[in-house]
Amino acid sequence: MAAPKKGRSASAQSRPGRSLAFILIAIAALTGGMFLSGHPTPRLGIDLAGGTSITLTAKNEPGQPNAINKTNMNTAVDIMNRRVNGLGVSEAEVQTQGSDNIIVNIPKGTNSKEARAQVGTTAKLYFRPVLATEVSGSAASASPSPSASSSSSSKATDKATEKATSSSSASPTSSATSQGRAVTDALKADSTPSASSSASPSASSSASPSANASASAAATKLQAQYTALDCTDKAQRAKAGEGSKETDPTVACGKNSSGQWQKYVLGPAEVKGTDIKSAAAVFDTQSAAGWKVTMEFTSGGSKKFADITGKLAKNQSPQNQFAIVLDGDVVSDPFVQQALTGGSAEISGSFDQTEAQSLANMLKYGSLPLDFKESSVTTVTAALGGEQLHAGLIAGAIGLGLVVIYLVVYYRGLSIIAIPSLLVSGALTYVIMALLGPTIGFALNLPAVCGAIVAIGITADSFIVFFERIRDEIREGRSLRPAVERAWPRARRTILVSDFVSFLAAAVLFIVTVGKVQGFAFTLGLTTVLDVVVVFFFTKPLMTLLARRKFYASGHKWSGLDPKALGAKPPLRRTRRPSAPVDPKEA
Repeated sequence: MAAPKKGRSASAQSRPGRSLAFILIAIAALTGGMFLSGHPTPRLGIDLAGGTSITLTAKNEPGQPNAINKTNMNTAVDIMNRRVNGLGVSEAEVQTQGSDNIIVNIPKGTNSKEARAQVGTTAKLYFRPVLATEVSGSAASASPSPSASSSSSSKATDKATEKATSSSSASPTSSATSQGRAVTDALKADSTPSASSSASPSASSSASPSANASASAAATKLQAQYTALDCTDKAQRAKAGEGSKETDPTVACGKNSSGQWQKYVLGPAEVKGTDIKSAAAVFDTQSAAGWKVTMEFTSGGSKKFADITGKLAKNQSPQNQFAIVLDGDVVSDPFVQQALTGGSAEISGSFDQTEAQSLANMLKYGSLPLDFKESSVTTVTAALGGEQLHAGLIAGAIGLGLVVIYLVVYYRGLSIIAIPSLLVSGALTYVIMALLGPTIGFALNLPAVCGAIVAIGITADSFIVFFERIRDEIREGRSLRPAVERAWPRARRTILVSDFVSFLAAAVLFIVTVGKVQGFAFTLGLTTVLDVVVVFFFTKPLMTLLARRKFYASGHKWSGLDPKALGAKPPLRRTRRPSAPVDPKEA
């Protein structure tokens, strides 16, 4: 039985080196990743690095003069904040100013162009049936060629991965007369799949002459808009469909897969962005489409999508297509071969990763209840924040220095373990903060710096608990190596309970607060987790290794573990009572 016990002891003694090697390799790997990411320093918040301040002014929509109100403004602030600050740690600030303005402060280092698009884009998404379409522009119309009938890589799929590819059906050489006839026929045709459309035979037969005249006038107006629309003109694209309601037919522009501008006549919206439950950017490895955006519909949205695709599948091209319209622009126009009942769809095209993630983000967090215009863009300096950061770093250095002095004076040789542990904890905190910048948009602000300074005390407290448990065992008369192994389980429980309470407080603070306080809570929670990692994988293994050294094992007076200085009890030993002498007479 002695041999196995000895083997287990030898195995246990080899583990400290493994733990130390593990954490050092992890630090080296994280440091390498930090430099490879191109962000060797943590990203700073707007109070420390400055940034951009954007003023957005709300605009009333046609037919909704009272849309600008406190409820809609607060909803817009909430949606914008989730778009640019989804995890609560990027330090972007969104707040109202007055009755119709929203101020967005974006830290330096953030892609300001992308952020401006995120906050200012209304992100109103509609699925509309295509009534007519053709390549736009005088050059395309004058020069018929095979490339004019282009194929789009946009897709619509259900969960069974049904895919479809759309193609332009209208000839680029169509005259204005044929364009007008196509539009009018489409508006009047019974094949229009809109439940809200007035194109059904029963509705037509029962309609009054005045209603017919109104519908005819609307069709003539839409025909004129479509004929005159030149999507190669930026000004005309911006005004296409302006003022139209979601329940009315409209005109719109979009690019096909060949990069040519396509113009459309679209029916009333059948599915809206509010019918989308979730959206995500995904890289398509199965085709050359690259990045795409996948969407999951709500239960109501799934039924609407199944209904519209079922109706479209019965029509001839181009009226078997539907257009995915985002803020008035057609981003995809797939055709449908059968009803898609899986409750999901995807948007693909010439997206890069940033564009796909931006679109998915806007769809996921919802459309703004109001339209906004960008009133002003100004640069914010970080002069005041820089001074506060300087003062905070001085305070942190003083606090760290006092902790080190205390450790050296009171624990003496044990400070050789505590100080490197503090350095490892600091290195891990710095590297992870630097990596979190490009990963989740984490930005270091003044409250976050305060959280890191508070963490010095939390980490030092863990060392003190462990050291005091070892001293207690030595006071009981045990030698150092057994004292370390017996003290660790008791110290471990105390450290875990203490860190759990700190982490729980940080988590609650992060959930119930907003703005800069979340930066403090996030940093406090992060450093609390790292404290557990450092104590388990660095402090304890290093203590186990040094306990084998004569300087510590012999209880040198400068080791901090001198049994005499600690008031150790002598080891208890069982002694025999002397036997009574035998009387010779009795013998």
